[in-house]
This record gives sequence, C-alpha cells and structure tokens, in this order.
Amino acid sequence: MKKHILSLAILLAAGGYAFGQTVYLSEIKVTNREVTKTADRQANVSMELNLDELDMKRQHSLRLTPVILSADGSQEAELPPVVINGKVRDRVQQRVETLDHVRLNPDAIAVVRRKNGSEQTVEYTASVPFKRWMIGGNIQLRGQVIGCALCNEGGETATTGDIFPPMNPTYYKPFIAPKEEVVKRRSETRAAHIQFRQDSHRIDPNYLNNRSELDSVHHSIEVVKDNDDLTITGIYVTGYASPEGKFDYNMNLSERRAKAFTEYVKKDMENIDPAIYHVAWKGEDWEGLRREVEKRPQLLKQNEVLDIIDNCGGDKDACEEQLKALVPPEIYQRLLNEMYPPVRRNEYRVEYNVRHFTIEEGRKMILSRPDLMSVSEIQQVADSYGKGTPEYTECLLAGVKGHPTDVTALNNAALALIEANRAAEAAEMLERAPQDGALQNMLGAAYSSMGETAKAEAAFRRAAEAGYTQASDNLNQLLRYNEYMAE
Repeated sequence: MKKHILSLAILLAAGGYAFGQTVYLSEIKVTNREVTKTADRQANVSMELNLDELDMKRQHSLRLTPVILSADGSQEAELPPVVINGKVRDRVQQRVETLDHVRLNPDAIAVVRRKNGSEQTVEYTASVPFKRWMIGGNIQLRGQVIGCALCNEGGETATTGDIFPPMNPTYYKPFIAPKEEVVKRRSETRAAHIQFRQDSHRIDPNYLNNRSELDSVHHSIEVVKDNDDLTITGIYVTGYASPEGKFDYNMNLSERRAKAFTEYVKKDMENIDPAIYHVAWKGEDWEGLRREVEKRPQLLKQNEVLDIIDNCGGDKDACEEQLKALVPPEIYQRLLNEMYPPVRRNEYRVEYNVRHFTIEEGRKMILSRPDLMSVSEIQQVADSYGKGTPEYTECLLAGVKGHPTDVTALNNAALALIEANRAAEAAEMLERAPQDGALQNMLGAAYSSMGETAKAEAAFRRAAEAGYTQASDNLNQLLRYNEYMAE
C-alpha cells in the first residue's frame, strides 16, 4: 500500500510554559520528521531531535512527549516519551535504578544524557493505531522539566506541524450539454375498451359504457388538435382480441374491430386529414393476458396459469384448451370474466410535432407541460434564472418529470441537486433511472457526497462495467480515499 507522507524539517516554535527557566523546546530542532500510515493501519511517527543547541541545566530532566492532536483539539494520542537528563540528574537516576533495581522511566523510548556544547541527535520512531480524527491534525511536543529534589519546574508545548492532510477527492461528474431537437416529435398512447355485441364489429355508442369510452377518445384527440403549439402527424390504431375462440377467427375479429373503430373516429373528427390514420391488428394478446393475470395474486393456481401462457407455442388454440381444462373450473371463469375483457381493446397513438418556445414562453410552459419542451429548451429556461439558484434546480427537476428516461435531463438535474447539497434526492432519483453508465457514475458521486462510500463504490463499478471510462478513475480515487480513512 502506498504510504501517505508529510515530511518537514522545522525549528520548533515554543508554546506556553510555566516558568521562564525551563524554556528548552526552542533549543531543540526537529528534522526529517515523517508521519505515515502503515499497511497495518498504524500512525507511524519518525523524526530526529537535534540537541546541538540545547543547554541543559545539570540538575534538570526534560521529559519530551510527542502527542498527536486532532484539528479541533478535542482528541489526542500520546506517543512514548524521550527523557533528556542533565549531567547530575542522569547520574542520580542511574544510581537509583542500580541500587533499587527499578526503572524510573519505563515508558520512555529513550533516555539520554545531554552533553552541553556537543553535537547530539536522538533518533525517534513510534507508532499508535491510526484514527480517522487524526486527519488534518498535528503533532505537539510537550516538555515537562524536573529539577532538584524531584521538584516540578514547569512545562512547555511546541507544535511540529500538521499531519495527514485532508483528502478531498474531486470526482468526474460532468454537465451534459443538451442537443437541440430540430423537430420536436411527441406521442401519446391510450386504450379504448369498446364493447361489441357477440360476433359483431359494429360500434354502438349506446351499448354499455361505449359512450363514455368514445367521449374519452374524442377529448384526447381534440386536446391535441386544438392546441396551436401542436401539429398532429399521425394517428395509429392497433386492434387486440382475447384468447377465447379460434385463433384465426380472433385475428380477423381484431382486424374488423380496429377498422370499425378507426372509421368511427374519422367521422367524429371530420376536420382531421384521413390520410394520417394508420390501422394494424394483432389478434389474441397473450402478453396482455399475462399482465392481467399477474395483477391478481389471489387467483387460484396463478403460477400454473402463467406457466401455460409462458410455454404456449404456435398452437394458441391448444393453449386456450389447457386454460379451460384447469381445475377447478372457476379458474377459467375468472379468466373469462375478469382478465379477458381488458385484453379486448383498440390502442391508439397520436403523434404530433411541437413548435419551439422562447425562454419567456418556456418559463410558463415548464410549470404545466415540460414534456412539450425539449431538454435544451428546459436548460435554457433554467440558465435564465442563474446556475445555483433554487429556480435553476427546480426547472431541471421539472424537466425530469417531462422526460423521465432522458439521460441528459437526469444527469444535469442530479448534478444540480448535488451542488445544492441535496445529494440524497439525487441518489433517490437516479436509483429509479435507466441503467446508464453516465447516470451510474453520477449516482456514485451522489453517494460519495453523502458519505455512503460502499454504495458509491458499487455505482462507480457498474458505470465502469457499462463502459463509462471516467468511472474507473472515480473508482480508483474512492478506493484510495477509503484506504486513507480506514482505521
């Protein structure tokens, strides 16, 4: 593992002390200081204590303790001390240790006698378990002086400099410039469940709830037709049938009913060019039936019903017979009465072009129909409020509502949320987004901002696997940061 190193040679600046006669730290030079985090997550401190200028009183003993101190001063970790003795004090301590068979400084990493006027250096190396609070902290030297008769003559403190500078990864999370839509094409798809009498394809507006369905169709097309901002370019009708009866018959029935529905709409919407209508038919809709069955978990033998549908080959009539043969018979009756009717339908899709809007028009349109604006128009409206303003972010979020699967809209809205310190909202939005490399990369950046490094790592990995090149760099930065911070 690469070590994170901060090295310096600095003359200690003396801090506060109790008595003027005990100013020793200003006479000690710290050189070749190095603070590293080791592979086994220890904070290792090494330095040289140069005593060349230290003039030690004969009766004094200086206990020098390095201390790792947090940036705010609230936490600290002491390292083993060094004891520096004057000539007389050193003799006294040696005599006591020899005669009494005790160590006076058992915790000291070194005990040395100062020879005033001579060159003298003490090599120091010690380690303590790394803690995250050490990031951005510093190392202090605390000196305590003992004089004659073991009297305490005061202490002083000096700072050697900062350690473990904060690591602030800068992740690649780019703004994506939206591409303008030269022609803004939009479409709306709806289903019309018109009720037909048995074996009939004639539309009777007065039969059952047909009037309500036909009014709904009329209104949905009128809304588009009467909007001066829109130009209808096509109306596409597709007919579907349910599986009861013979397959070929149902194919023909879906054709006749789709054409009948289209002709009825043409008569009801006489001012629309008939040439824009397009008709298709699909016959029995087994996929639609499967969706209806899935909606009813209380259906008896639901899994068996789904298995018949999923394994139905080319002979659809045989599959229908399998459904009829299910026991108890109530299963098929429920299919026939509850799940077949929604499958019998005509779907119609209205396609239209939308004119382009000015910024002033866009400011109004974005409140009601952002889907009619291009992502580029939405960005222009957002920019008109100024990047970083609340309106800027809200415009981009409105753009996501109008274009919920658009990568550019999602990316830029998430970026705005992150920059507005709303990363949790960005993450929630991106978790529902398409599995796109750029969006997974932005999701990783959002989780990083929240301190959710495990989720950030997973998102960056997914982005890299999806081929988003810059995500690999983000992942490497994150892994280095995790290792730097790990206790």
